[in-house]
Amino acid sequence: MPGKDLLMTRPLTKAQARAFRRRWRRVNAREEEELRSTSLEMKWRQFNTLLGWAHQFGWTAALGEGEGEVRMRWARLRKGYRG
Repeated sequence: MPGKDLLMTRPLTKAQARAFRRRWRRVNAREEEELRSTSLEMKWRQFNTLLGWAHQFGWTAALGEGEGEVRMRWARLRKGYRG
């Protein structure tokens, strides 16, 4: 790609950087909108798909790392909340 090297050596102007940030803000806003409008059922299906992939790829051990620490934190929070 002949233009690739040229783009890599030229620094962004302030206007280009601002335009870049505006575009990514619009992307992020759209993603947030999609997440808010996604049904709980769909989120549950997506979660289960990701969990299934973790099992397929053998990542289940990594998912359990730190579980004891998380349980202890929740226990402290519950104890503190109940007073």
